[in-house]
Amino acid sequence: MLDMDFIVQNPDAVRRAIDVKNVDLDLDTVLGKHGDVKALLAEVEELRHERNVLSKQAGKADPSEREKLIEQSRQVGTKLKEMEPSLRERQDELRELLLLVPNIPGDDEPVGPDEESNVELRTWSEKPEFSFKARDHVELMELHGWTVPTIGNLAGSRSYALRGELALLEMSLWRFALDYLVKQGFTPVALPSLARQAAFIGTGHFPGSREEAYQLEDDLFLSGTSEVGLNYLRSGEVLAPSDLPVQDAGFSSCFRREAGAAGKDVRGLLRVHQFYKVEQYVCCVPDEEESDRWFKALLANAEELVQALELPYRVVRLSTGEMGAGKVRTWDIECWLPSAGEYRETHSVAEFYDWQARRADLRYRDEDGKVRYLYTLNNTAIATPRILAQLLEVHQQEDGTVRLPAALQPYLGGIEALGAS
Repeated sequence: MLDMDFIVQNPDAVRRAIDVKNVDLDLDTVLGKHGDVKALLAEVEELRHERNVLSKQAGKADPSEREKLIEQSRQVGTKLKEMEPSLRERQDELRELLLLVPNIPGDDEPVGPDEESNVELRTWSEKPEFSFKARDHVELMELHGWTVPTIGNLAGSRSYALRGELALLEMSLWRFALDYLVKQGFTPVALPSLARQAAFIGTGHFPGSREEAYQLEDDLFLSGTSEVGLNYLRSGEVLAPSDLPVQDAGFSSCFRREAGAAGKDVRGLLRVHQFYKVEQYVCCVPDEEESDRWFKALLANAEELVQALELPYRVVRLSTGEMGAGKVRTWDIECWLPSAGEYRETHSVAEFYDWQARRADLRYRDEDGKVRYLYTLNNTAIATPRILAQLLEVHQQEDGTVRLPAALQPYLGGIEALGAS
């Protein structure tokens, strides 16, 4: 959420953000509602002041004047009772509109409506060339009995179940990522998948992507990322400078309805309703240079993890239409998937400045005693099972076994390949 004063003072920048991020919002409606709230608030505050003055005068007045002043105060109070609910209603309406206002994209981010405008920044490692007929990840799983073909009977479409070595590999990836992040100063946080609506509003997933979340009872939803929980853990608190930066490594099971992906990636592990994620999350002081340092650090962490997995990848700068409404910039890591003949997204690093902090009420008291909103950033560390598809396909061998990168071998008892026994 942007500060209302910033919106009023920079309407052209906000209009441009609405335009280049493809947000369905009329800024004039927001400004008009703000004007209504401001005018009504001025009236209410004037009446409150008048009532206070009358009350003080009544306390000092002669008995002959006191009743008259008390009656005048009552009349003002009656007006306030009529106006205050209207003020609260208009303030709520303004907040609902402000939740739709996108963040201002960075000056260097590519402008465009969709992924066609994304910009490739760099690649790492050569794509594999096989001297044999390569299998896709589903064929490899079926060959070794690593999956349960009847899982759809249990959980419906876009579900998966892993067995044996592949189940152990998935779990090993979580610990591999967490061990790495702990060495970088992150604190592991095991999170529930459940979160209240306010937490989804805090990250910016609601109201815009509400259709992607599974809704339960009691104002609870299933989170599609650990970011939702991590971002709300300190809501309402005022942190001290010594508490910063916050470096959390969240882990949780995640759920997405994939409502907008009908017919896409139905087969295999690429797009499932339930998955698992280790997420990097940072809160830092509101300084753009500091935020930039963390953006680069979160990206570097993800790149080092992928390099340790020996997966060819590219880094992509997302266009304004693809980056997301709340983000200043978003860069993706896409790992090579041989069966598709293309790179597929596995990591996404995002920078928000104080856009999330204003929504989730994340603040700190600076060295001068002033309470200010924090800056937030996040990035994937590992998300499974998707990256298993790339691991199986890239590292497959002619006999159907799958070579294990050296970094993962200690997590699976020192074995060098899956499917060898």
